[in-house]
Amino acid sequence: MKSPEKGMKKITFNDCIFYVSQKVYEPADDTFLLAENLVVNESDVILDVGTGCGILGILAAKKARKVVATDINPHAVGCTRINARRNRVLAKMDIRLGSLFEPIKDNEKFDVIIFNAPYLPTSRSERNSLIGRAWTGGRSGRDVVEPFISEAPKYLKKKGRIFLVQSSLSDIDETIRRFRESGLNAKVIAEKKFPFETIVVIRAISS
Repeated sequence: MKSPEKGMKKITFNDCIFYVSQKVYEPADDTFLLAENLVVNESDVILDVGTGCGILGILAAKKARKVVATDINPHAVGCTRINARRNRVLAKMDIRLGSLFEPIKDNEKFDVIIFNAPYLPTSRSERNSLIGRAWTGGRSGRDVVEPFISEAPKYLKKKGRIFLVQSSLSDIDETIRRFRESGLNAKVIAEKKFPFETIVVIRAISS
């Protein structure tokens, strides 16, 4: 029988092995920055939006009570299932196909919401491919960040946390302002500088 991982790229992080299809966004510096700054408790129920190969949701599931992982890319959903099984957390994960909060029920609430958002300013035509949607944020880089900020608070438990990755290319200050307008306490908790941009992790906490 052919292995489901055949033809996939193999990566390692924190002693975990992940397989990444060519049709799925490969974890990069933004992913690892969020992974290194993600705080999860044993009782937490987590939502991992845009899970990709599942790396963040799977790392969270190593400790959390339950993880719901979503992605608009069916190849990402399949990839996450493979990786969750390989890392022995499949029983703690609910993996769903859909964009942003489409697969989430109105009455579902989470202790933590994770999102490595598509934040690069690009032409909208790049969203025509499934994998292109993993990084394409439209002209301003905020086409996906804006609706996420608008919807996320209603799925957050009291004292719940949002961890969002963003770039200096797509107006970090505006994101913090929008979170604060929604009643969340938001700030940058980590950053990594590059010649052309700075990648940050923003944490927003509900009151």
